Amino acid sequence: MIGPAGRAASGDGAVRTVHMTASILLSYPDERLPAARPLIGDCLAALADAPRADGSRGAIGEAAGHLAAFLVHVDATPLPELAAHYVAVFDLKRRCCPYLTYYTHGDTRRRGMALLRFNHAYRAAGYRPPADELPDHLAVVCELSGRGAVREATRLLREHHAGIQVLRQALRAENSPYAHVVAAVLATLPPLGPRERAAARRLAAEGPPAEDVGLDPYAVMGGPLTPPSSSRPTATGEPR
Repeated sequence: MIGPAGRAASGDGAVRTVHMTASILLSYPDERLPAARPLIGDCLAALADAPRADGSRGAIGEAAGHLAAFLVHVDATPLPELAAHYVAVFDLKRRCCPYLTYYTHGDTRRRGMALLRFNHAYRAAGYRPPADELPDHLAVVCELSGRGAVREATRLLREHHAGIQVLRQALRAENSPYAHVVAAVLATLPPLGPRERAAARRLAAEGPPAEDVGLDPYAVMGGPLTPPSSSRPTATGEPR
């Protein structure tokens, strides 16, 4: 899980700590979250105290601030309420989808090929993603970085920068504290360029591509393109 707080000094080590913390917080909140809470707090304290080489707090300080704000919510909210909110937002709100290829490809055949790119990146990094989750889940990509493959994970995050930005906007519109966690991930990425900003505006206005006619969602991955994690109860009802 998260490395020792003393190693979260700067550079890739700090980004790695931000991403691993975000990975834990973006996962379904079960009994593992309270167990990890003290170590997360130590790591965030180290991040907040570690200035950049130029002496400023910079993006890492901003990320640490967002994560700390989410932890305030965690500390004030019973675990069952955290879990209910997680399901209500991420499982029942289509516009808050945590699967990155959904924003670029929707539930189309092209999405299956995009998922293979994630699997190839994980394989090249020597990382085996969880068997009960798709590889493009934001928490899984952040875990890849947290386990040491910062460059590979950051490349995937940058390729889906516009979608992550739209996810944060959707979470903010839902008044969800999870917007802080997504904002922390965004703080570790370069600002959106003109093309990415245009893509984000288009995604927010129009949504992802429409479903292909005759799409077989089992064809590429051996299962649904957006399955519920086996670690949490299956959500009921249609996403909105």
